[in-house]
Amino acid sequence: MVEPQGLRAIRCGVRRHAGPSGLFFPMGAVGSAFTQLQQHLHHTRLLGSISSALYYDQNTVMPAAGAAWRGEQLALLAGQLHERQSSAEYAELVGAAEAELGADAPPERRRNLELLRLELERQRSLDPDLVRALAMAQSRGNAVWQDARARNDFSAFAPALQELIALRRQQANQLAAAESVARSPWEILAQPFEPDVSKARLEELFAPLKVELPALLEQVARARGQAATKGAPSAADLPEALQEQLCGELLDSWGYDPARCQRSRSAHPFSCTLGPQDFRITTRVVPGQPLSAFLATAHEWGHSLYEQGLPRGDDHYYPWPLGEATSMGVHESQSLFWECRVARSQAFAERWHPRFRSGLGGGPASDPWGGVPGFWRALNPLQPGLIRVEADELSYGLHIVLRYELELALLEQEMPVEELPQQWNRRMGEWLGLVPERDSEGCLQDIHWAEGLFGYFPSYALGHLISAQLAEAMERDLGGAGAIAGAIAAGEERRLQQWLGARVWPLGRSVNGEELVARVSGQALSAEPFLRYIRGKVEALQAPS
Repeated sequence: MVEPQGLRAIRCGVRRHAGPSGLFFPMGAVGSAFTQLQQHLHHTRLLGSISSALYYDQNTVMPAAGAAWRGEQLALLAGQLHERQSSAEYAELVGAAEAELGADAPPERRRNLELLRLELERQRSLDPDLVRALAMAQSRGNAVWQDARARNDFSAFAPALQELIALRRQQANQLAAAESVARSPWEILAQPFEPDVSKARLEELFAPLKVELPALLEQVARARGQAATKGAPSAADLPEALQEQLCGELLDSWGYDPARCQRSRSAHPFSCTLGPQDFRITTRVVPGQPLSAFLATAHEWGHSLYEQGLPRGDDHYYPWPLGEATSMGVHESQSLFWECRVARSQAFAERWHPRFRSGLGGGPASDPWGGVPGFWRALNPLQPGLIRVEADELSYGLHIVLRYELELALLEQEMPVEELPQQWNRRMGEWLGLVPERDSEGCLQDIHWAEGLFGYFPSYALGHLISAQLAEAMERDLGGAGAIAGAIAAGEERRLQQWLGARVWPLGRSVNGEELVARVSGQALSAEPFLRYIRGKVEALQAPS
């Protein structure tokens, strides 16, 4: 997951002087309006990074008793950021920069101003009091969710969720005036995560998943009799210290630079960028899930690699919008590539199995997987589970469709908050054949709704689709079928990074997610590459060792 505070904070502009908030804005700036705008965006980035740093602290080391004060801090910053990106003075500066555009202006400059104008109109449609109320409700919701989840008490969380739903509905109503096309409340809220997304397009992309994934799950269940993956170790087989050691070794092998990067623990793994040279990730050790921390580290590092690879060095990019991530779907495609296409691959299992064995002692009794095939299957259990972030690739898409449909029901179909646990459990039973015994393993498991992040979840499923389609393009460029596995087997993951760094990461916000896929792969986004990939993987995992 990408840290959401940063996503909101960095898409903003600035004022030219001290306003009612008491913020300092440089006076007497010289140069063109475009140059002044660049200076102002830099200052706003600084303020946004303070918000991100507070969010990171809240989710890693802040004591629980600090939640109320942290909420006030974040609300103050949110109000100041909103003022900077919606004031009349800032609008004048953007307008002046637009007026300077000549016929020979670089296309990158035009695109930056187009994106700033779009965000300006959205922010000007929002009531500052609503912005502050949302920030307070998000911080409060986060704290209440952590406590309710720990105590398995949905009733304690329900009022906070109801408040966030009401506030997000207000936000969508206000933002509607700035939309260039008619959009539903959910679609409006989803725009910051997935520009130009629509419910109709999601239905088109998700429909094949809803048909084929349950059929594949039934096939796997029949073949294995609903049994757990043979040879999977218990949590005791991988001590916590060993899990931490292996996570560190993975990061080191994939280019982790301690001068620019830092890893911590949190209740929910996420990636967070605090500045142009400050990249953070968090993971967690889950009892009973001995490979969870390792795979979560691969996932979050994929997010961070993307952030580190975004265009930074040219005047058209940082701190301009073009230097930001294309979309959350593209962001997720990068994390899923490293987690699923690399860390869960057979070639990777063959290389890393000796390291895991060595950590357990290296002797004949130190291989609870019974060899490389068992270790690979442990990395890919292909067994439905209750927890989304622990889900296998086969069932993950259904986890996302469930959440997408439930948040539509909450936001647009008047489903009472009190019915959420019941509706969650019913759909889990219908789609995955599992019913949570505890809400902490059901509707309380994710942080997203605790922060009112409605519209985010579909990006995870889109990430799987985008990752598969980009991987096919990568293989074509690197030598054909098997090229990715060959690079992993040779320990040359750097070649994969270099391809992404040349073809995907530099695009930033010059395109939306679907445009990026079409440009890189030569085809419109489709579910078929992912379904082709997952069919092949299921077949390989079910083949005799």
